[in-house]
Amino acid sequence: MPESTYDIAIIGSGPAGYTAAIRAGQYGLKTALVEKDGFLGGTCLHVGCIPTKALLFNAEIWDHLKEAKEFGIEGVDSRKLNWAAIQDRKAKIVTKHAKGLEFLMRKNKVETVKGYGKLTGPAQNGVFHIDVTNDNKSSQIKAKHVILATGSEARMLPGLEAGPQVLTNIEILGVKEIPKSLVIVGAGAVGVEFASIFRSFDTEVTILEMLPRLVPIEDEEISKELARVYRKRGINFHNGAKVEKVEKTKSGISVTFSADGKSQKIEAEKILIAVGRKPRTENIGLERTKIKLDRGFIATDSWMETTEPGVYAIGDIVLGTPQLAHVGAMEGIVAVTKIAGKPAKPINPEHIPNATYCHPEIGSVGLTQVKAEEAGYNVKVGKFPFTANSRASIVGAHEGFIKIVSDADYGEILGVHIIGPQATELIAEAVAAIQMEATVEELTWTIHAHPTLAEAMLDASNSVYGMAINS
Repeated sequence: MPESTYDIAIIGSGPAGYTAAIRAGQYGLKTALVEKDGFLGGTCLHVGCIPTKALLFNAEIWDHLKEAKEFGIEGVDSRKLNWAAIQDRKAKIVTKHAKGLEFLMRKNKVETVKGYGKLTGPAQNGVFHIDVTNDNKSSQIKAKHVILATGSEARMLPGLEAGPQVLTNIEILGVKEIPKSLVIVGAGAVGVEFASIFRSFDTEVTILEMLPRLVPIEDEEISKELARVYRKRGINFHNGAKVEKVEKTKSGISVTFSADGKSQKIEAEKILIAVGRKPRTENIGLERTKIKLDRGFIATDSWMETTEPGVYAIGDIVLGTPQLAHVGAMEGIVAVTKIAGKPAKPINPEHIPNATYCHPEIGSVGLTQVKAEEAGYNVKVGKFPFTANSRASIVGAHEGFIKIVSDADYGEILGVHIIGPQATELIAEAVAAIQMEATVEELTWTIHAHPTLAEAMLDASNSVYGMAINS
């Protein structure tokens, strides 16, 4: 490896790392991107966001085919699901975008360094030394700044190991055939998305959630609506459920859990553990720096700099920010922009959108109604159902609503919560409105094209004042 000092060395090439690298290249900074795997893109591209959403789209098409007669399309009763072809399409999408990242690195003059990167300690004379191990061979690169973007991995229940019957997000994406039955532990985004996918493909699905409701970080009305639709779809779930024992059987697994004050047992072919993700911060040299871990996470300031000067952390390893690809990407931009000495803006946690791609989809930003009330706001709520939206009728998707939480005194938009068709796309307007400090009144005077699902946002804003046109 040529003797060179980089302006920035980034360890990890997931959405946080590769976004930081591209922005650094755009600023003309000499940049190295260190990646232990043989491909760029991290968990999100290879075993997370992208392949999961590819399967969700397949599931959506399959569900449409089930209802084909309603749309005047006949002759599809003999439809057949080719799981191998579905998996192949998913793989092609991943490969295409992985190659796209390689192109973007070349385009932005980012040097990719294959190997496991590890800090050797604080900067010496303004320069960090990073050990890189690849195929049992060690080398070292030097950089003026280091960005840690090492990502996260699935948490596992104590005593369990991933395998053919006990799955994490990695194993479930590679199953050779659709399971006839599946238990999912955890009703966050990962849990409810896989429940949605496999129920569409006729798997008997049961969700076990420790907290009192599905998607527990969302507004309570969103959780209630998802529960209603999931019951209708035939997805079983138990809230307030604690898994006590998982045993392998001849046909799969047996799960003993307590819920509603009694112990219960359920058998299934497989179990998916979706109880969150833990940061990958072990064995990256932090013990040689001033950085102290908090439950495995790294604390940073608003510019993503750690307690070790010159070392930044972004993505799933950061303490106190959601483990979301788009958050990590923006954190990368914030860190690099600050390092480059360009005008930058720190992330406002209340402006971060959540997107859950189950059917019906969920999109949200800002405060829930309960959080807004707890914060002392004089809360005023508007809510508009998709049943009254003409485009929802056209596309045959009537479930759900848009809910706007506002401050009654000044009209400030405190939060927007959507469950229904294209919710993950519709939330973008709400994020932009909150970012621009728009009021509910300004939304009511914003012309929305007709007929669109986005019109529901207009009606929801008007409903804050009890003046929605279409309900």
